[in-house]
Amino acid sequence: MISKSVEFSLQEQRLAALAKALAHPARIAILKILAGLEGCMCGDIVDELPLAQSTVSQHLKQLKDIGLIRGEIDGPKVCYCIDYKVMAEMKADLDAVFSDIEAIRKESGCC
Repeated sequence: MISKSVEFSLQEQRLAALAKALAHPARIAILKILAGLEGCMCGDIVDELPLAQSTVSQHLKQLKDIGLIRGEIDGPKVCYCIDYKVMAEMKADLDAVFSDIEAIRKESGCC
């Protein structure tokens, strides 16, 4: 069976995955925590959030899978940091979609 997702552009699929990765307030909080650091966070992110270790790990995995953060093993810990290049690419993709939508709206004369 062929997935219906093949009917959508790669940009549309990527943005949907990004939206899904950002669709939880804990993941946004994690990004803000990491953004506030000068380097990677090797400490326990769990201490910063009102969530269990396993829950934080799941959220980190979602952000890592989409490419927004990197996790590097440093001894017994994993150090996390934002991948700002990937974040800039995703922001540009999102900006492009909203620009396209605005242009279509202006052409159609709707609303």
